[in-house]
Amino acid sequence: MRSIFLSREQVFWKRLSMLESVGVSAPPTDLALLTCPDDGFLTESGAGINYYLADSACVDRFGRENPCAVNAVRPVLLLDTGEEALLQHPRKENNLTLVEFGLFPTTVLDRSLREMAESLFNQNGHQETGINYTLAGKRYPVYRLGAKQLIMMTLEHGGVNGYVQLSDGTIISEGDCAFLELRPVRWLYDNTNRMLISCMALFGGLDREEAAAYLKDEFLKELTPDLDQTLGSNSGFQVIQHDELSLIRAFVDANIPVFIHGLSGDGKSDRVREVDPLALDIELVNETPETINGRAIYNEAKNEIIDVKPVWLVKLEKLCEDGKTHILFFDELTNATKQTQSVIFKIVLERFVNNRWPIPDNARIVAAGNDRSESSAAHDLAEPLFGRFAHLYIRTTVENWMPWAVSRKINPYVMEFLANNDLYLRTPFTGTEGYADPRRWEMVSRVLDASGNDFALLAPIVGRETADAFVRFFKAQQQLAALGHYSDEELERFSIARKYQLAQQCLYLSVAKEKEARELVTRLGKEYLAWYNYMIDRKKGFEV
Repeated sequence: MRSIFLSREQVFWKRLSMLESVGVSAPPTDLALLTCPDDGFLTESGAGINYYLADSACVDRFGRENPCAVNAVRPVLLLDTGEEALLQHPRKENNLTLVEFGLFPTTVLDRSLREMAESLFNQNGHQETGINYTLAGKRYPVYRLGAKQLIMMTLEHGGVNGYVQLSDGTIISEGDCAFLELRPVRWLYDNTNRMLISCMALFGGLDREEAAAYLKDEFLKELTPDLDQTLGSNSGFQVIQHDELSLIRAFVDANIPVFIHGLSGDGKSDRVREVDPLALDIELVNETPETINGRAIYNEAKNEIIDVKPVWLVKLEKLCEDGKTHILFFDELTNATKQTQSVIFKIVLERFVNNRWPIPDNARIVAAGNDRSESSAAHDLAEPLFGRFAHLYIRTTVENWMPWAVSRKINPYVMEFLANNDLYLRTPFTGTEGYADPRRWEMVSRVLDASGNDFALLAPIVGRETADAFVRFFKAQQQLAALGHYSDEELERFSIARKYQLAQQCLYLSVAKEKEARELVTRLGKEYLAWYNYMIDRKKGFEV
């Protein structure tokens, strides 16, 4: 396997088929945003990022062949015979094959975990893994935070603005620290040419020669710091990549209690119910030690104290009578009082309630909660209780939310908007208006279905700014589908920039509506028609 740059021919002259499908622009990772000094235009919202090609060429953020002073690196891997077996989680999207291979510190750490990471780092309480990455010419060690691996880097060059806005909206100014999480790298896979093209521009901060040297020598070693797949079949053990659901199932099967960490609305309870649709859910924020342990009642006739089983235990025993494995789900454990947490600890540790009644043998314990950084009502788990669980940190993304949305028949307007505007999946909670998270988008879906898609109902759920973006997106889609509805007076009032934008929309629609598109461009004027014809000819040239 070796790493290279794409060539000018592969991108512009005889474009690779996969690039015909997705275009040649490359979105940036958070690492690329932190390591490429912003020239004032590089990281505009929704834009791609400039990246190197071979032959002293590059692609600008709009997918054009323009010389750029500030560039990122979009790696390409050429596979040798048999190396296809190293690729993980292949899946088809339209005519494309997407795979995962290797790890790289691409994405900013979840907001809910940053306070913990910073605290551990300041106290030298972090755990080093012995792994290092070379980023912008400097070596960075990898630390462990629970099940996560991350690096800490300082923004040295904020460019003309003096700051960088990351994918989740976080603003990092010059001199500020950022924690980046190691994530599997996603690639476009060309089986015919045995080629992988990174879906994103991974990193920057290197000139062309430095980038070429890094790709040749260190990049692949750092991309696969622990290439478990190379273990022989007779090694006696295996290392398999798991998604969140398979991890929960694995620990449930092994009768190991699981604690699921995640932000509000991330679907923690939904994941539990996917593993066991009949899971018994106990919301601990509403419980007391007495309701968990059972009540003691005085029997005056017999002059004795009688212990009565808690209602939830009676339900669990009834549920487990079928002999199948079922989950006892303690939700919002971090929001429970310390006294209630102590009772839960005894149950998890001893599998007995009130030292009297055993938990059914086929019951499995799963808990979930929010971190203190997100909820003022949350408490840290005491170390003994924390230590009884395997800990799973989940993050809902548009990518892993979409299959769930399809299975739940989420409103198609919601799915289309988020598929094209993934930063709106979650917006900050302000306490003054609505905000967005995965659970609240499900609420949007319900109100749109019930109202016949009345977009005016969005703002109370997701906030005014997100609702406006939602409406603007679909108005733009409408305009794209109805290009011939402009009067001559309207076209005359358009600015030069707006006319070129309209000509660009016509270009996109030229395959499906060639006659309508050409007629509208002709009405714009000769110079716009000349540009349109030139671009049509170039597109035909790409297809040769």
